[in-house]
Amino acid sequence: MTSRQHRCPVGRAVAAVTCLLTLACAACTGGPDDTPPPGGKGEARGPIVVASGLDVTGSGGVRQQLIEEWNRRHTGNKSQQAKLVELPGGADQQRSQLLGALQSGSARYDVVNLDITWIPEFAEAGLISPMPGTGSGSGDDDGADAVDLDFIKRVHATTVWKSRSYARPFNTDVGLLYYRPDLLTAAGIQTGRQPTAAWSWDDLYASVGTLALSPDRAEDRAGWTTQLKQYEGLTANAIEAFASVGVELADSEGHYTSSPEELKKGLDELLDRARLGRIQPAALSSDETAALTDFAAGRAVFLRHWPYVYGALKALLPPDAYSVNRLPGVSVLGGQNLAVTADSPRADDARELVTFLTSRESERCLLDAGFAATRASAYSNDPRWPCWPRVAAALRPAGDSPEAAGTAATPTGTPAPSGEGARKDQGQSARDAYRRTLSAALNEAVQRPRTPYYGAFTHVLQSHVHALLAARSPDSDTAATELDAALRDAFAGK
Repeated sequence: MTSRQHRCPVGRAVAAVTCLLTLACAACTGGPDDTPPPGGKGEARGPIVVASGLDVTGSGGVRQQLIEEWNRRHTGNKSQQAKLVELPGGADQQRSQLLGALQSGSARYDVVNLDITWIPEFAEAGLISPMPGTGSGSGDDDGADAVDLDFIKRVHATTVWKSRSYARPFNTDVGLLYYRPDLLTAAGIQTGRQPTAAWSWDDLYASVGTLALSPDRAEDRAGWTTQLKQYEGLTANAIEAFASVGVELADSEGHYTSSPEELKKGLDELLDRARLGRIQPAALSSDETAALTDFAAGRAVFLRHWPYVYGALKALLPPDAYSVNRLPGVSVLGGQNLAVTADSPRADDARELVTFLTSRESERCLLDAGFAATRASAYSNDPRWPCWPRVAAALRPAGDSPEAAGTAATPTGTPAPSGEGARKDQGQSARDAYRRTLSAALNEAVQRPRTPYYGAFTHVLQSHVHALLAARSPDSDTAATELDAALRDAFAGK
């Protein structure tokens, strides 16, 4: 299939993905029947309620399947049945809903699926309970429950606030570098010069320079793209740039530790990455969907994105038209952690549910469905710890089973067409290589700042950084001074 032949279907596929995501968000707003009744301590009636954001693997996705598996294992015991409630809107809206519900008692949630950056805020406010055992995320902080040593160390550290673990890692995320081997080869960049685990940003810039000299270069094609719209994606990109030049904004207890001089180093690094001629100009207004669209349509050869895109690309490109490696420099962690609410009338049952949902088998199910798993064992293909059989069967053909060949999940989890006309899968060897890449990236990734005032911090960072990137003549000295003053106030809760 030529580039001209598959360019239009790519556009239609991405447009369909966007529409489906919008419909999915609208559909999960729920009504009176979806809202748990108010209840205080001592009222242990009804199911164990898990509140979570939208599952990107789609309606009836892996999170719901894991809940159903738990329910099957507790058939006949109504008090231990569980229910998943999906919250509408984006991350900021979900955070506000959860804070409001837990502070007011207007909805009874026993388990909450929290973005990793929210743990300090919810812990500091007394809205979630510490998990059994305490620790600093060093790997031995889960008491006698030695199986928890299987959690990836850096991922488990996202559950810790002031030396106590408040959650269990459910699914994680990390920045990765996707690229187009077909477009690199067409520009004369052979396989041996394409991305490796040892690549630096200078290596990427060198390839971008070669691409610019290619006589076959399309007018609208740029070297790379990412998410620089004024939202959390910009925060992730900024923290990756800062961390790559050794700039840390806060210590483990949320105290601001940077300076104008340090901030200038980080801002200059980000400006260098966003230099015109290197990056797709649309990146400044791109979120995850827009960046993926540009990459799939061939308007960018390199893409910084999250792990779910590996599965999404199966529905958008031929198997030889995309590949993935570790991001040059430093990658930032994302993901969600499961915490038990402080006012849950059934905390013991809720903790048992969390243990099940984050077990080795459950984490393998999450990885097979397209999430990044939080346990090392999930990446080892250890036959002792397969995905729960009935969950695996329910998820097919979205998983990695032989029956799944030729199918894929889009960013919303909607399977791509199977049978005639379906995209071919990259194969088991490529999937294994991807998982090794993902595991290595997770073991070296950094966290965003840990602070109970994360909402204020990220808003300040986004507004100052976006203004600098959008300026015709960026002044990083002045921007660093102004950002330093604003961050000092944000981390102090002012």
